[in-house]
This record gives sequence, C-alpha cells and structure tokens, in this order.
Amino acid sequence: MNVLVVGGAGYIGSHCVRQLAAAGHRPVVLDNLVFGHRSAVAPSVPFYDANLGDETAVGKILVDEKIDVVMHFAAYAYVGESVNDPLKYYFNNVVAPLHLLKTMLANKVTKFVFSSTCATFGIPEKMPIVETLSQSPINPYGQTKLDVENILKSLAHAHGLSFAAFRYFNAAGASEDGTIGEDHNPETHLIPLAIDAATGKRPALQVFGSDYPTPDGTCLRDYVHVDDLSRAHIAVFDKLAKPGTGLFYNLGTGTPTSVLEVIRAVEKITGKKVPYVMAPRRAGDPPALYADSTKAKTELSWQVKFPSIEPIVATAWKWHSANPNGFGKK
Repeated sequence: MNVLVVGGAGYIGSHCVRQLAAAGHRPVVLDNLVFGHRSAVAPSVPFYDANLGDETAVGKILVDEKIDVVMHFAAYAYVGESVNDPLKYYFNNVVAPLHLLKTMLANKVTKFVFSSTCATFGIPEKMPIVETLSQSPINPYGQTKLDVENILKSLAHAHGLSFAAFRYFNAAGASEDGTIGEDHNPETHLIPLAIDAATGKRPALQVFGSDYPTPDGTCLRDYVHVDDLSRAHIAVFDKLAKPGTGLFYNLGTGTPTSVLEVIRAVEKITGKKVPYVMAPRRAGDPPALYADSTKAKTELSWQVKFPSIEPIVATAWKWHSANPNGFGKK
C-alpha cells in the first residue's frame, strides 16, 4: 500500500516508516519539522514539508502519491505544556487533523490509523487498563486525543471512514540497528533522561515520589518498544477494508516497571551509575499505569518482541552512545 505518514520524521513516525518499508509497503512522509528531523527519514522515501492546514497541498500529495492509508503521528505531546498553553494543543492536535480528515474525504481516501494515548483514560478506575474503561482525561493533551477519537467515530458513521486508534503507553527504545532513536527538545522521557544523567550530559535525575503504594515506592509504568508499536499499526491495515470500521486498541507489554527499575536497567546496560535525587510527587501522577493488550494480540496477531525493560534500554543505549548529539541539525 501507499501510506502517508503524517509526522513521519518524528520519534514514533520515523520508526513506523522503517517498519512499513520492511513490511513491503511504500511510505510517504509529511512533516513540518517543528519537532521532526529530516535526517530520521531515508532519502529514498518521498518527503513533503507541509502543514495539515494547507488543504490544497495535502490534497495534491494524496492524489499524486496515490495514497491508500493515512497514519497520523503529528500531535504535540507535552502534558505540562498542554496545561499551560491549551490553545496550542487544540489547534495542532484537533484542528489540524480536522483539515487532514476533510481533505482525505474530499479525495476519497478513507482509511486512517491514529496514534492515540492512554492519557485518554485519565486516572483509570482499575488495572490493567482495557479498552472499555471509561475515559476521563485530566489534561488538555489527553482531551485532544479523545476529541479526535470521537471525531473519527462520527466520520465513520456519517462518511464511511475506516479507522483504528491505538492508545499506547510509554513508547521507548530505538531501532535495533541504532541508526534512529529519540531526540526530543525538551526531553521528558525517563530512559533518555537516565542515559543522559549517566553520561554526564545532565545533572542528577529527579525521581518524583518515593511513597507510592508500589513495591519500591516509585511509579509503575508500561514501557513498550517503538518498533513493537509500529508493527501493530501496520498489522491493522487488513481490518480497515469495510467502510465505517472503527477499532480501538491498547498497546503495551502489560508488565509495569518502576522508575527505580528503569534506573537499574540503565546502569546495567551502560555500565555507568545514574545519579538521581528524590523529589516530591507530581500532581496527577497515578501510582501505576499498564495495559491489557489482549485485544491487539488476539485480533491483530500482534506479538511483542521486547517484553522487558533491559532489551528496550539496550536499543536506546545503542542509539544514544553512537549519536550523543542526536540527529544534529534537522
């Protein structure tokens, strides 16, 4: 299939582009490079620097590249920033996808794969999180993702759009060959922060909260490898043939890992100590978040290649140690 990957120069999008090519599909990337990196995308992949609000430009790409499926990875994803600047998040995470979806329907492109988030569940009522739990986001970031999910349901009913929305947990790791990985500014993900602390690029890591009702007192999270995420997105293509199909899947390993366990994994893989200090809890941080991915495993035959934290950290270390300055210039 010809697949337009919106946000394909970003962290998850660029890994999905690699996995699409490996699966025999033809990826095409659209990215305005606000957070993406041009060098994360191979020169052989068609690349368009464009904004989703430019419906004429996007429509031309859909037609010229004969796009069959659109994948969306172009959201802003900093929770704290979404609280302080909600308009920025609503315009990019809701209004921009509306322009994209409008353009798709006008050009009869009716298959859509959406990168959603477990943040739509807010503070979940029970663990592990299954798809049918009530959704009550506690920040604008999560709300914008839920808003798009609801828009997709409406468009499936009214216009026959077929879509899949993947609610995933803590994306982590890097490509197995170490050639692409995480390069965020600012960086907020625990594994690269711990690696930077271990290598002296940052001061001591802050661990927010040591008195949670967990085995070691620190938060438990579900870390899922970025390539595992990507493979699930591709596995859903065959489910989108029927007009009006709407699918929702949680993606995680189902095995929660504490902050201190991540730190110990980084120390073991790198052979370096991770300096850290204990800090007060952050408001809104649940003690534990982890997925029940039975539905994805059953319906998509999705298999997790990286089921535990150490091999995930090993791929991240391979990338960071070979690319201490990330991608450099965009």
